[in-house]
Order: sequence, then structure tokens, then C-alpha cells
Amino acid sequence: MTRKILIILSEWGYWGEELIGPLETFDAAGYQVDFATPTGKRPVALTPSMDATFVDPPLGRPVVSQEMAEKVRAMDDPNNPRLNNPISLRDWLPERPYWSSPKFLREMEAYYRRLEEIRAKDLSQYDSMLIVGGSGPLVDLVNNQRVHDLILNFYQMDKPIAAECYGVPCLAFARDINDRKSIIWGKHVTGHCLEYDYKDGTGFMGTNVNPNLGDINFGPPFYPLEYILRDATGPEGQFHGNVGHEVSVIVDYPFVTGRSTPDSYATGQRLVEVLEKGLRRYGW
Repeated sequence: MTRKILIILSEWGYWGEELIGPLETFDAAGYQVDFATPTGKRPVALTPSMDATFVDPPLGRPVVSQEMAEKVRAMDDPNNPRLNNPISLRDWLPERPYWSSPKFLREMEAYYRRLEEIRAKDLSQYDSMLIVGGSGPLVDLVNNQRVHDLILNFYQMDKPIAAECYGVPCLAFARDINDRKSIIWGKHVTGHCLEYDYKDGTGFMGTNVNPNLGDINFGPPFYPLEYILRDATGPEGQFHGNVGHEVSVIVDYPFVTGRSTPDSYATGQRLVEVLEKGLRRYGW
């Protein structure tokens, strides 16, 4: 049977190669792919991720090849239908009720009942999920309860979950509301390390202010991802920044995590190996 992957993308800007790398790998493996965004809007690539002249400040060099820039522009072209009509997480998954609701118990029962229905009818068709990185996830994925619910359901179904760059903190915050313990506690992960964080220039699409920086410059990222992952993995787990290594991908089943842009193809390749060869540990 053809394997099927659910890819989650931000509506505020994904990094082009972090979609292209895994997607080309899945296509080559013959996998079917569905895309989803928070509200069903077509996702857009961050402007620097399709600019071969862009110099990444922490690395001090261009990080987008001319070939990749062309691939990202082709994917981002409104005339390319592949990213049209993504699944709307808002329409698909229920919203957890406020504790102050006068009908809280009945609404919570309905919430859990709906999640169980989705798990049985919809999520069972997928073999894995991937959260694409870039700055956009900071805005609409990392603290998105519906994204957390997807992750938790894949985790409970023992299906591999992959995340890249600033998509990785979605894993750290995906917690059962009863024990509130991170599902990556005791696990080994990678993600955007402090040495590679911007001091200035974090931008998002859709604000129409400075297109050279992804519309608007918010300065550094909202938080140092490395610190979150170090805390979330706990004393028996570990964050691996692999500073100085060109590629950093960690597999600690069911999680496959990629540090940043250069790790995109390797992230997709490791996920394929998890699915096809039973890979359970890699990278440390």
C-alpha cells in the first residue's frame, strides 16, 4: 500500500528548502502527501528562502542555491496548484473549551469524542506527519492546540513524527493536559541552536512592510529554541546542536528532528528509513 504523509505548514512563512527537501524525498519514495495549515490558507515561502543571494548572518554565507531558489519559487507560484486548498486544521479539529464555560463537562466530552472520531476515521490513513520549519511556525503552529492534538494522536498511535527547525518546539509543547509533561522528555532531539539564531531579521510573510526580510523585522526569534528543547527533554534526554557539523538530524523514535535548512533532505531520508527499514535511533 502507498504510504501517506501529512505535512503541516505555517501560513506566516515556511522556509522553502525545508518543504522541498522532504517533499522531493517523499515523492521519490512514491508516497502520497496531504498538506494542512492552521486555517486552510495556501502557505507561502519566506522571501529569503528563494533568494540565492541571501547571506545567512550566523553562518556568514548564502544558504540557498540557485537551483533551490528556482524550486522554491516554482512551488510558491500561485499558478502551481500543489499547495492549493490545504486541509484547514481549524475546520478539521475541535477547539478545547475554556474551563470557565458553563457547559464545560459536556463540551469536554464532545471535544474528546470528536478527537476519537478523527483519530479512527481520518488519522488512521496516515503513516507519519511532518512539521515544516521557518519563522512562520513561531506565529501559528508552536502554541496551536490543534497542532498539539495532531501530534499527541500520532504519538498515541505510535506513528513517527518529524519536525524541522522552528517546527520542533511544537513537539515540546504537545502535552496531555492532565500530566502536562512534554512528550520529548527523555528523548534526544535537534533543532535551531543558539549559535545559529539571528540577532536581527526574524520576519514573517503577510505584513507588507519589508519584503527583503519577509515583510517585517521582529529582531531575534521570540525565544531561543535550544533552551526550550534542553528543558523539555529533561536530564535523561538531550538536545544536540551539532554546531560546526553541516548536517544535524536526530532519530529517537517516534521523533525525527532536523536542525535547519541544510538538514531538510536528510530529515526526509531518515523518515523514509524509519518507515521502510525500521530505523529507531540515529545521530547520537
